[in-house]
Amino acid sequence: MKFEESCGAVVFTRADDEIRYVLIRSLEGVYGFPKGHRKPGESREETALREIREEVGLSVTLLPGFSAQEEFPLPEKPDTRKRIVYFLAEYENQSIVAQREELSGFGLYACGEALRLLQHESRRRILAEADAFLMKPETDK
Repeated sequence: MKFEESCGAVVFTRADDEIRYVLIRSLEGVYGFPKGHRKPGESREETALREIREEVGLSVTLLPGFSAQEEFPLPEKPDTRKRIVYFLAEYENQSIVAQREELSGFGLYACGEALRLLQHESRRRILAEADAFLMKPETDK
């Protein structure tokens, strides 16, 4: 079994004492998180930071202690699975600038609204895990 790996992050900001998550919408209309293919020699974290900059124009800080992944078969490539590793990333005082060649839109959403928009169960699970991580007291992280 071969794997293709991408990396990205659940990106958030704090506004009016509320956590708001960045969701992107692909050209096919699927909601998700900024992510992309890992280049040779890049660490997973470097890939996530680069892809976030490219897709939504944000400079973020990765929060230590959180990662999650989703994995699925690639129908067009027998014996190959896609693995996406997500981190948790925060940004402040920046405007999102979407990469129009790859995205049909983006938005900032409270957790409940983001969960309703995400079509894939694995991405809903990852967002719920990220939100629970952020709600933990600092001593439990």
